[in-house]
Amino acid sequence: MQIFVYNPNSSAPMTDLIARSARAAAGGNATIMAGGAFAPVPPSIEGHHDAAMAIPAMLDALRRAEAAGAQAHVIACFDDPGLAAAREVVAGPVIGIAQAAMQVATMLASRFSIVTTLPRSVPIIEDLALHYGMSHALQNVRAVDLPVLALDADPDHAHALLRREILAARNQDAAEAVILGCAGMSDMCKTLSAETGIAVIDGVHAGVRLAVALAGGGYQTAKTGAYGWPRDKSQDQHSASPLREVAQ
Repeated sequence: MQIFVYNPNSSAPMTDLIARSARAAAGGNATIMAGGAFAPVPPSIEGHHDAAMAIPAMLDALRRAEAAGAQAHVIACFDDPGLAAAREVVAGPVIGIAQAAMQVATMLASRFSIVTTLPRSVPIIEDLALHYGMSHALQNVRAVDLPVLALDADPDHAHALLRREILAARNQDAAEAVILGCAGMSDMCKTLSAETGIAVIDGVHAGVRLAVALAGGGYQTAKTGAYGWPRDKSQDQHSASPLREVAQ
């Protein structure tokens, strides 16, 4: 079984981190095909404009991954950029890590909070929770006020800020689980859960495990309605945008 895990931004260190986290999540149950974008795609996705800039390259990468044998796909950005469009252009299941993490959280706890990077991400995540029908369980979206790329630049500082907000979510929000609201936080998940005594959920891990389950069950995206393709795909002309592939 092959699962394609795609980092929509052009940060090579983050693509490498996501690939490591995805392979750890898959264990021996699937082969992870990991990739990420190149410039001019932004090096981080921190708002609607960045997400829009990243989507065309992402759709092209998913098409090519499926042609190479990928049976399911994970979009490793917590904004879930272009998720509906991605489900249109490939047959296999496409998992957004925000949706995956929220669904896992509601199966483990009755209420959860999310800790993300910048304050500007808060309303975007709140809108996603509303769209996914999760607002009833979402207690709070907390921001550590760090840019995405600062997670890699100063991981110790980022870890300390995340730990503080996770404890606040537990003690002030009455959250029973906390979701890490950025793929760049995935390598801190286990340590933060052990340090805070609360279930901490990483969307990359959740997304990969759900992708493995869906692909293993032989499920594919429905093409008779919203995710159907209204014309012959061969008529579309797509630029072959470069893909940063991460070695096995």
